[in-house]
Amino acid sequence: MRTRFGTLPDGTGIEEITLQAGGMQASVLSWGAVLRDLVVPDRAGRPRRVVLGLRTLDDYLAHSRNFGAICGRVANRIGHARFMLDGVEHRLTANFRGRHILHGGDGAFGRRPWRVIESSDAAVVLEVASPAGEDGFPGTLSARCTYALDPPGGLRVTLAATADAPTPVNLAHHSYWNLDAAPDAGGHRLRVAADFFTPTDADGIPTGEVRSVAATPYDFRVARRIAGPGAPVPGYDINLVLARAGRGGLFDAARLESSTADLALSIATTAPGLQLFDAHTLNLAVRGLHDFAYGPRAGIALEPQFFPDSVNNPHFPDTILRPGSSFVQETMFRVG
Repeated sequence: MRTRFGTLPDGTGIEEITLQAGGMQASVLSWGAVLRDLVVPDRAGRPRRVVLGLRTLDDYLAHSRNFGAICGRVANRIGHARFMLDGVEHRLTANFRGRHILHGGDGAFGRRPWRVIESSDAAVVLEVASPAGEDGFPGTLSARCTYALDPPGGLRVTLAATADAPTPVNLAHHSYWNLDAAPDAGGHRLRVAADFFTPTDADGIPTGEVRSVAATPYDFRVARRIAGPGAPVPGYDINLVLARAGRGGLFDAARLESSTADLALSIATTAPGLQLFDAHTLNLAVRGLHDFAYGPRAGIALEPQFFPDSVNNPHFPDTILRPGSSFVQETMFRVG
């Protein structure tokens, strides 16, 4: 079902597409390709909302912290808002702390209209285009996002892109998960199949090192509470290197359990990294879809993606998309 969700200041209408299948219901917006809502049956068969979402388009425009959005054309950070490609330096829009670029800059895919290409009861395909030079990026880029329900409890997110000139691409889905429907998700237990992480400086820019998670706060190889003993101060915002070397296709990357262990989210992805952000800086001035305010750790972001600042670290997985090739990333989120 497609309905009008709101209108942008320039008069562009924004749609809400409701998907339903096997007791699941999802809501997707044509603004930012946002997953606004996802409801699944709990153990007793009662519907439970499991992602953070906002009530109005105005709330998204004024207050969204990438809730459920598709981030790009390069998700996460590029240090000092510049990079070299084929011997040419490209300077980008510095929208993060005045000196770096975060989630694609001012023209971020998560903060603009997408076009609905097709939709059905259980799936929707959206498309966005970015012209050459936007925010300093080379090449015209065309990107697609497909959301498809896969009962029981499955949401498949497929991201694809092509370009007419070499350009970095790193698309990521940015939902905040809360399986308890309670104000603080810090009691969730997390397990991640990652033996290494990429340390960062004070701005969250990778230093270039790839370090073992052993004896660090980033060791989630055995499930443990996110806000438990040993958690970093002020919180988590780190790229974990998935242990998928030599493995093609979907890789069982992570499992997030509610604090009462009555619901769990499993993540399988083709991406090489998983950004863990515990939303410790969250403090919304408006109420969301839940019956509580979205404050610190109201949700946990688990973002399958390439490593941040890959374009400035040649030993990180390559994010350069060239003409004639395609970027394709697939992730299955399954709650049950």
